[in-house]
Amino acid sequence: MQGTVDGFSYGLVTPLAAYLMACLGGALGLRCTTRSMLVAGPWRPGWLALGSAAIGSGIWTMHFIAMMGFTVEEAPIHYDKPTTFASLAVAIVMVGVGIFIVGYRGATGTALFTGGTLTGLGIASMHYLGMAGMRLNAQLEYNTLTVAASVVIAMAAATAALWAAGQVRGFLWSIGASLVMGLAVSGMHYTGMAALSVHLHGTGGPGTGDSPAALLAPMLIGPLAFLCLAGVVVLFDPLMVMGKPDWPRPEDKPGVPAHVPVHHQGTRFPADARRRPVGRRARTPQNR
Repeated sequence: MQGTVDGFSYGLVTPLAAYLMACLGGALGLRCTTRSMLVAGPWRPGWLALGSAAIGSGIWTMHFIAMMGFTVEEAPIHYDKPTTFASLAVAIVMVGVGIFIVGYRGATGTALFTGGTLTGLGIASMHYLGMAGMRLNAQLEYNTLTVAASVVIAMAAATAALWAAGQVRGFLWSIGASLVMGLAVSGMHYTGMAALSVHLHGTGGPGTGDSPAALLAPMLIGPLAFLCLAGVVVLFDPLMVMGKPDWPRPEDKPGVPAHVPVHHQGTRFPADARRRPVGRRARTPQNR
């Protein structure tokens, strides 16, 4: 028997909240990617790792916020905790591979294609692994063509977002890239959900595991706390927000004074005295 599926049990609340989470994770992650391209040495992998974790946490949180609105009328849904959190690890690792490629190779054609493909596959892998963690007395089936379309959407949008991040054109440019990344995750999610059909009384066993309410608290406390921490890092790094190169540090060169002498108001000096070298005794008629 075909199950009655509803992906919008709370109306537009869950889709909008999920999209905002995807944009937040994408904005933080792409800004970290931009920052990594402006530095060298041991700082670069740190920024790239932070960006990968931000994007992975954002898309994982987006997925399960959206799943709060997914119900099957005839069968209660539960979730297997190890599989659910394994999808978070898969998202961070696969997105990280794509981010590191673009971070070290730059926004070139080959790097963008490879990095965007891996990032898009990471988004898709997170989605379908999270769906595999569902436990209900039914069998889930997917339409192959729709699943393929969802993966293509994820790869294309992820590639576009990485390209925008590689341009390093300032804060507004990165905001646009994060909106594209949010579309990649949300579009992939709901396209993948459109490929799903639920057949009741199939091979699946009775519903076991944690309920969505039991997963809600760790889902919000863990990844959201990390995203807030990453946001603080972005907020207090003006270079990462503005997307501008570092100001050159002053160098100690021969002949350059450490400070500019301050002349008090009302004090006049002869014109030739201003040209006398610092530290050398002035020559007068008495000491010649």
